[in-house]
Amino acid sequence: MRARLDRLEAVQQVVLEISHLSASCNEPVSFLRNVHQAIGRIMYAANFYVALYDEKTHCVRYVYEVDEVDAPLDPEQFFPLLTPSESPTAWVILHRTSLSMTAEQDAVRAWGTGTRSEHWLGHPLLSHQGHVLGAMVIQSYNANLLFSEEDQALFGMIAAHVSIALERLFSFDKLEQAVRDRTQLLKQEIEIRRKAETLQRALYQIAELSVLASHHERRFSRLHEIMSELMQAPNFMVAFFHAETKEFSIVYFADEIDSNATGTRFPLGKGITSYVVQKRQALLINRAELEQLISDGTIEVLGNLDSYSWMGAPLLADERLFGVMIVQSYRPELVYTNADLELLSFIASHVAAALSRMQAAEDIQQAKRELESKNLELGQTLKALTSAQSELINQEKLASLGRLVAGVAHEINTPLGICVTATSHLVEEVALLRKQFTSGQLSEQGLAEFLDICDQSLRILTTNSQRGATLVRSFKQVAVDQSHEMLREFELRGYLEETLQALQPKLRGKAVTVQLNCVTDIRMHSFPGAISQIITNLLVNSLVHGLDQRDDGLITINAIQDHDMLLLQFQDNGRGVGSEEIRHLFEPFYTTKRGQGGSGLGTHIVYNLVTVRLGGQIRASSSPGKGLHYEIRIPLYHQSSTDNAIKSTSPA
Repeated sequence: MRARLDRLEAVQQVVLEISHLSASCNEPVSFLRNVHQAIGRIMYAANFYVALYDEKTHCVRYVYEVDEVDAPLDPEQFFPLLTPSESPTAWVILHRTSLSMTAEQDAVRAWGTGTRSEHWLGHPLLSHQGHVLGAMVIQSYNANLLFSEEDQALFGMIAAHVSIALERLFSFDKLEQAVRDRTQLLKQEIEIRRKAETLQRALYQIAELSVLASHHERRFSRLHEIMSELMQAPNFMVAFFHAETKEFSIVYFADEIDSNATGTRFPLGKGITSYVVQKRQALLINRAELEQLISDGTIEVLGNLDSYSWMGAPLLADERLFGVMIVQSYRPELVYTNADLELLSFIASHVAAALSRMQAAEDIQQAKRELESKNLELGQTLKALTSAQSELINQEKLASLGRLVAGVAHEINTPLGICVTATSHLVEEVALLRKQFTSGQLSEQGLAEFLDICDQSLRILTTNSQRGATLVRSFKQVAVDQSHEMLREFELRGYLEETLQALQPKLRGKAVTVQLNCVTDIRMHSFPGAISQIITNLLVNSLVHGLDQRDDGLITINAIQDHDMLLLQFQDNGRGVGSEEIRHLFEPFYTTKRGQGGSGLGTHIVYNLVTVRLGGQIRASSSPGKGLHYEIRIPLYHQSSTDNAIKSTSPA
């Protein structure tokens, strides 16, 4: 009786020890080693192993194994899981139940490939959700040391505790791996961002080189410095191409071996520089390739043959050849790669664009001088008037988009603030729960209350993040279309709904209802940004001038397809305007609220967008107290898209 009490006390001590180990160990092997030692104090456990199962790959890994006869397997190696008829371990894992097997039973089944044991006992390791984590096995090679029913029951109980601990360890490992992966990703993003910033800075500096238009040496010396920040470029050359004489002239030359050749001219022929120009693409050539090209007679070498790695990129802009950029290395430890070639090609394209802009600027300056020589005073006056009007119109367009951004940002601020508050509250509750858990004061009621708080906080986060996402989604396309005048195909009703959704901040706090009547199958190939700008300007005009003093404002937008045209009707029930005002409605700078925030450009911009940008017509009608009505007719398919379609089907 005393021996049984001692064993029960030992079993209880082992269970408590495993529980403590599961909380203190963060590594499976050390945890299983301690479990093995604890089991050995209550039963025979000289031969013990744990096999972990990966359901995705259907493989097992023997992470911990102690055996008196067979050598342990590599704990890092994954083995395909055999069928239940081939392996008792597979039988336990796939059937999710324990197995006790004597030597006679093992001989009948002929399981496994290892040494036959006198008694084999295995238990599955199951998660609380019923997933198989693996199997825990104990065996004896001594016929005098077999496992009793009590031993088997104790082993099963310990396997259940080990399952819980391993599940926690796996969750901890997954979390650590996720943190490591995220950290690595952040490092990569930081490196990519650093490279992108360096490249962007280099492009800005290249663009600034145009101010040195009359100083070739200074300009390309600075270009060499910029290139050296992006890659190792000890040997660098820039040569201009003169189409009229079919010659190159070297405008910059830096070389570790050859003497300065700046100012040298050479004809377009069979040299390696000419080869790049004739190919009209950037090329990377190593020494072996260079020797092969020479052997084939493709090129002739005019300089030395000491180059280990050579890159050349033509300076092309709008199919016009300005020259060539060359970088080479005489050192075997400096060999350029395809990534370097792509970078050189990218830089060359921007240098060519800068040269093209400089050439265009020179042409413009020449034309401007000629024009000013004919009529300087008239040209300056016209330029000033055109510049002022264009600036005012652009400012009004940008101001409209800016107000739209400000309104949407204000609306998004509310759900984001709620999300931040809910997150902060949830963080506090998690800290409190961890404190209770660590001190052993966590009760079932406390856990239930924490889960309720989690549920409420997550619902708040989900609702408000979806609200913010809806606002961003509706504003995103509208803002892109207004800032980039792109011709594309779109579905009208959905786009109008996105525009009105983005304008909701303008309607906030106003007693104004907007009704949209438009079927869902109208498709257009036009400029959606222009249509969005038209709706925005008309709606803001109605709010400011027509509905500012009404408490039952109504704006109606009707979109009707009429053959290949779209009839867009916009109407409000505001104060309306008189016949004199309607005559000047679309004139620039005409406003009924001069000095009260009205610029007089809103309807003028609408008129220009409809008639010039969209190739349509607009008509306005009104009378005092009867509201304002606009009728707009625009093509469903813009003329430029129709012309492109005709050109694509015309014979060459």
